[in-house]
Amino acid sequence: MKKILIGVAVVVIAAVAVWYFYPRPPAKIVISNWDGYMPKDLPEKFTAETGIQVEVSVHATNEEIMGKVTAGGGKGYDVLFVSSPFAEALKKLGLVADLDAAKIPNLANLYPEAQNLAYDPGNKFSVPYAWGTTGLCYRSDLVSPEPTSWMDMLQPADALKGKITMLKTDRWLMAAGLKALGYSVNSVDPAEVAKVKDLLTATKASLLAYDDTTFFSKLVSGEASLVHAWDGWCNYGIAENPAIKFVVPKEGSDMWVDTMTVTAASENKDAAMAFINYVLRPDVHAWVANNILYKVPNQKAMESLDPALIQQYPNIGMSPADLMKEEQLRDLGDGQKLYTQTVTEITFQ
Repeated sequence: MKKILIGVAVVVIAAVAVWYFYPRPPAKIVISNWDGYMPKDLPEKFTAETGIQVEVSVHATNEEIMGKVTAGGGKGYDVLFVSSPFAEALKKLGLVADLDAAKIPNLANLYPEAQNLAYDPGNKFSVPYAWGTTGLCYRSDLVSPEPTSWMDMLQPADALKGKITMLKTDRWLMAAGLKALGYSVNSVDPAEVAKVKDLLTATKASLLAYDDTTFFSKLVSGEASLVHAWDGWCNYGIAENPAIKFVVPKEGSDMWVDTMTVTAASENKDAAMAFINYVLRPDVHAWVANNILYKVPNQKAMESLDPALIQQYPNIGMSPADLMKEEQLRDLGDGQKLYTQTVTEITFQ
């Protein structure tokens, strides 16, 4: 009996030794992000430092990746880049995991404001990657007087008619009308939404196009004079023509946050959190800001940016305190169906 036990022990020890010392394939994570929303070589550099392989999948919209994740339970994905209302919705559905702060020590590099966002105080399930606001991006050499109100776009002067584009994505198209009328960007009041629908339907006749991707190019070429734009995307126009400016309308705007989340279905959660921690390293996150021309919520990264960059793109220098004055977008729950229906009726009428 003793010999049998000794033999079993030897086999077990040998098995453990083989498991421990035998080369295993490196961990691999699958990331879904918007195209062009991080430096192209960021995954490669992360792999070089950590040995963790990265596959990047591209989604065009929040709605697209939301549909894929809800349909498949999140299987096949490890890290999702999604805007905050969608991160909030995915958490309610149990599709994103709680984060282990001990495995993401670079969370300490975030601005205090970025560590206490209303939809996820304490960054329990999401980490802010970039943040900003939405407003009017315009050719200062072609638009006079310079715009100050949402109504300058929604009820434009004759000279601007046919020279305006608006974002078509549900939350941002609706937000322009909601703020113009003094409502919350998160309102699901049917009466308020109906008034916004009337306003935006009337505006449609003055538009050149609904455009979520090439509006800055239209501005650069002069095909458009004023466009509805996310602040960072306006910077792509400024890079080509310094006469392009960005303004937040006097009625106020939304505050958007694009986040990094780890799927609940991920089988590589530690590797996924290692990736998030890498992005939050000051030198890496500063490199992100320099590449995508968006503000990042990383205090150490922002403090390291070349002042010349902020001089060229003033909205990058918007302080967290000023940004927090805008209204944070939240998950609408069932109210999202009302927005989707309303936007469909506006844009397809």
